[in-house]
Amino acid sequence: MTDAPTDAQADDPFDLDRFVRAQQGVHDVALDELRRGRKSSHWMWFVFPQLAGLGRSATAVRYAITGADEARAYLAHPVLGPRLLAATDVAHHAPAHSADALLGGIDAVKLRSSMTLFARVAADPRPFFAVLDRWYDGAEDPATLRLLGERSGHE
Repeated sequence: MTDAPTDAQADDPFDLDRFVRAQQGVHDVALDELRRGRKSSHWMWFVFPQLAGLGRSATAVRYAITGADEARAYLAHPVLGPRLLAATDVAHHAPAHSADALLGGIDAVKLRSSMTLFARVAADPRPFFAVLDRWYDGAEDPATLRLLGERSGHE
């Protein structure tokens, strides 16, 4: 018996396909809910993932991003990267008066965490900082920064 990675593991070492599978048939629903200004179904974990160590539920653990390398791979993924950017843009322009009104309090915290993570690893962090600026007065999530080992502050 060998510990050599399978072809599937070599092609997808972070199992990003778990996000593709979870988003199937749900991603458009998520965008529609954001466009209407109120999230009403359950998709936050796999549309706006956050770092491992922040969520405790089985679903949060399943869809947690293990670190900066996996977050970069997520952004570079041919399906997930464009979907994240689309959802981020819709969240930025959503017709709501606050992130809490848009998502509910718990998921508003998750959005801040997700935007902080991807702002810190993206080649172009502007879309993610735009969401942080609009909904959180530009404040990044301190727990995400601590897990990444980074300091707060963007221009």
